[in-house]
Amino acid sequence: MNFPFLGKRREDPRAHDAEGIGELLADCDLLRSQALREGVGLDDSALSLEQLDQVLPRWRSDEEILTWLGNDAGLYLGTVIVRTVPGAAWAIRSDGQPVVRLASGREFDVVANGHAWAEDGVPELSQLYGEVAEA
Repeated sequence: MNFPFLGKRREDPRAHDAEGIGELLADCDLLRSQALREGVGLDDSALSLEQLDQVLPRWRSDEEILTWLGNDAGLYLGTVIVRTVPGAAWAIRSDGQPVVRLASGREFDVVANGHAWAEDGVPELSQLYGEVAEA
């Protein structure tokens, strides 16, 4: 059905430029609030990833939070990589999944890594960051 009076949906202008996409993906509100409750401030640094790895995983008993937190953890990992590893940038795969692409062309599915961390704590976010930073 066509409802012309509804008009076109407005898109967030940040969604069409690399910096804007990075800003959108960096929000990670649930992870940031959970971390803050545990006394960890997320400042987009590699050190903050180490601090997150030390947080007691109280969220694992809540399936809904676990899913959202895993997504946020992956996006936060990607944000730290993009902001600190030269040549790293966000890319959106054809299936809509955000990934981090290094200058070498290698891609990392940081969201899948975030889900693994939220569910099991392994691999640690700081360990993943170290592997990417060395590449």
